[in-house]
Amino acid sequence: MEVKVGDHTIPQVTRFKYLGSIVQNDGKIEADVSHRIQVGWLKWRRASGVLCDKKVPLKLKGKFYRTVVRPALVVWYGVLDG
Repeated sequence: MEVKVGDHTIPQVTRFKYLGSIVQNDGKIEADVSHRIQVGWLKWRRASGVLCDKKVPLKLKGKFYRTVVRPALVVWYGVLDG
């Protein structure tokens, strides 16, 4: 199936990124899970200066982790039963 926008033909791909998630044409989620893990580790490395600093209160570290690191790891896949 060919999709056109004006004079431009949109190429068919096996996967693409949509709203931060990787969508595959075969319905599998391995690429998205792998991507989320990579992003989570990236956020962790960037945040480790704050999270490992003994001067930062534990409560603030927890809030920072829940706000910055955890959302990068979470994969949201919901199935709606009709």
